[in-house]
Amino acid sequence: MIFRQLFDDATWTYTYLIADPKTKEAVIVDPVNTQIDIYLQLLETENLTLKYSLESHVHADHITAGGLLRQKTGTKTAVSSLCGAETADIQIEDGDVFEFGGEEIKVISTPGHTPGSISFLWRDRLLSGDSLFIGGCGRTDFQGGDAGALYDAITQRLFTLPDDTLVYPGHDYQGRWVSTIQQEKTNNPRLTGKSRKEFIEIMENLNLPHPKLINEAVPANRYCGLDEDECQDAVVRRELSLPKRTMGTGADKVAAAKQVITEITVDTANKLIAEECISVVDVREGEEYNAGHIDNAILLPRGVLEFKVASFSELENKSTAILVYCRTGGRSALAAQTLQELGYNNVLSMVGGFEAWSK
Repeated sequence: MIFRQLFDDATWTYTYLIADPKTKEAVIVDPVNTQIDIYLQLLETENLTLKYSLESHVHADHITAGGLLRQKTGTKTAVSSLCGAETADIQIEDGDVFEFGGEEIKVISTPGHTPGSISFLWRDRLLSGDSLFIGGCGRTDFQGGDAGALYDAITQRLFTLPDDTLVYPGHDYQGRWVSTIQQEKTNNPRLTGKSRKEFIEIMENLNLPHPKLINEAVPANRYCGLDEDECQDAVVRRELSLPKRTMGTGADKVAAAKQVITEITVDTANKLIAEECISVVDVREGEEYNAGHIDNAILLPRGVLEFKVASFSELENKSTAILVYCRTGGRSALAAQTLQELGYNNVLSMVGGFEAWSK
């Protein structure tokens, strides 16, 4: 087999390429957009066909190359269904298996760093993303992070793997390349000998600065690293098959959602808001919201909507009239559909999103 651990020194990010030398089918995990030429050169040199571009989560410290690789190679992009990256070709679920050549990569849900964080298990190697690091773990202080959920994911899922499983993290800041499950169980200072309560206290007191690229990276990565409109145009509208279920593309999901929700124009939305008869929900990311939003709008990002909606007193009554909006209308259509599925019976989505509102 071909296994490459690639490193982006600007963001301390590890990218992994795995390929079957017989069939020449390959998979890449957590690619970085600034390294696109290196990936393409490697694919050409080894005469590989890139079947999947997989993400361990929606990253805050770099922009993915997934969308670029889809444009240039025709690969299928895949992101956890809990990340809100609806334009990805495949919405990953826990337990999914990605097949390439004669190989399989299994998905292990490891929420905590973000609600949609996942790890990938291939043979005896765990690609742990930002969930488990060598001597550490991913932070949990933004993007819907949850320290308790991360502790449970690591101790109950990853630490139950065989002790000799190799751990390949999504980042390392000290020049280390690989660890093992046994080493992390016995020597990880954040986890070894720590109770769940102690771990949560540690994570709540890290006081780390936010990643430099967070305002740019998170929104971009929800669109596979491309501009929102560019990504919608680039999505191949075809049915995709995964073991145990068949799924359509993210763009197909947006189209399907718009068939079952009620959309209104900016003018109608403005009238309802003026009459003070509706709660307004912004389903974009925090950095988009901070750059400009409708007055008194509730910030409830699409990626954490299911987890956070019940925490807002304004939304306790499921008969409440709700107007949802995003940047151009795609995410809000999906959010409106989700709210309906959660039992809210008076949900509207604003056509054109905040761009149309601003104009």
